[in-house]
Amino acid sequence: MKILILNQAFYPDVVSSAQHAADLAASLVQAGHEVTVLADSRAYDDRARRFPSRESWQGVRIVRVPSTGFGKGARWRRATDFSSFLLSCALRLMFLPRFDVAIAMTSPPLISFLAALAVPLKAPKLLFWSMDLNPDEAIAAGWLSPRSLTGRFLSRLMLHSMRRAQRIVALDRFMLERIRAKGIAAEKIAVVSPWAHDDCVRFDPEARSRFRALHGLAEKFVVMYSGNHSPCHPLDTLLAAAERLTEHPEIVFLFVGGGSEFRKPLALQQRGAPNIRCLPYQPQEELAGSLSAADLHVIVMGNAFVGIVHPCKVYNILAVGAPFLYIGPQESHITDLIADLQGNGSVSGHGEVESVIRGILEAAQHPGADRSCARELARQFSRQVLVPQMIGALEAMAADCSGISAAASVSQPHHTS
Repeated sequence: MKILILNQAFYPDVVSSAQHAADLAASLVQAGHEVTVLADSRAYDDRARRFPSRESWQGVRIVRVPSTGFGKGARWRRATDFSSFLLSCALRLMFLPRFDVAIAMTSPPLISFLAALAVPLKAPKLLFWSMDLNPDEAIAAGWLSPRSLTGRFLSRLMLHSMRRAQRIVALDRFMLERIRAKGIAAEKIAVVSPWAHDDCVRFDPEARSRFRALHGLAEKFVVMYSGNHSPCHPLDTLLAAAERLTEHPEIVFLFVGGGSEFRKPLALQQRGAPNIRCLPYQPQEELAGSLSAADLHVIVMGNAFVGIVHPCKVYNILAVGAPFLYIGPQESHITDLIADLQGNGSVSGHGEVESVIRGILEAAQHPGADRSCARELARQFSRQVLVPQMIGALEAMAADCSGISAAASVSQPHHTS
């Protein structure tokens, strides 16, 4: 098949959607398909960084289009960057050849609507890979009123994309239910979790030691939040706990990544907080050392965002076998997983600072947790398991004229209790 993937970020960008798109694209090429990716010429987080307009990578043809580089300092900046990319993408799409299938992701939010408009002119079939739900996310964050003209308009555009797609891939059972609530038939939706980057992420004791020595962490108990720092993952409870634990110099809170909320721990570090450290996104080849360096990972999910965004970071945490502290609502994809972890995960709610402090202190008193249980669970979410499920859903959709087939039963392992 000739396959087109549309997403703002792609290799060598390091954000999650870029890495997952790259994994799928490379695997599709290995399966004998021709893959073209339409992406942004600027890096997702570092807008000053540019990539070549055309590139071939692992047999994947990458076409990149220009966009503005205002960054994420204000909503108008982000909106301008998104809009300019979408406009460039639409213009470039007009001159691309026909494809058998288009795969639309969700960065920026309206890329799926653009793909839906291209059906059937550029591709007769559309797979909508829902990495998050928008404008649901903007509404849950309070940036947009659901009753506003803009909110209603964007919701209709997203609903059109979902109705136009022959298959929708949701990331967990909570996202599945949110999509069904929009009037989309359940048999049209496949649930396939994002996978761990287990080709490069594993527990690496040597890389752990190097990373900790490089950043002055050799004798510390490291509590790490790694990944996208966004309003969907509010850090206030964790930061409040960090401020309360300054009398424990052996405990360091390390924030790794980027995003609009990264400014909060960075501001504390700049004001001289002795137990706060901040680092940018680490290169993919350094992820094993970075993630292995943590003694306790932290996963955060905003109460309003369950089923809207997905906690992808958990799979890499499981891959290194590290214990983690979850701050978020009691019913979520993370609490589905914790039941299988035999003590490797603990749960606290937002605002429960004392509970978070207890969880950190208990973990610090019992370092060196058994990693075998987490690694065993991680195998269910490996690239080797889940990428074939994605390809299977795609191939079944392409082979089924009605767009509805047994591939909709593809699902990730999860608990329904």
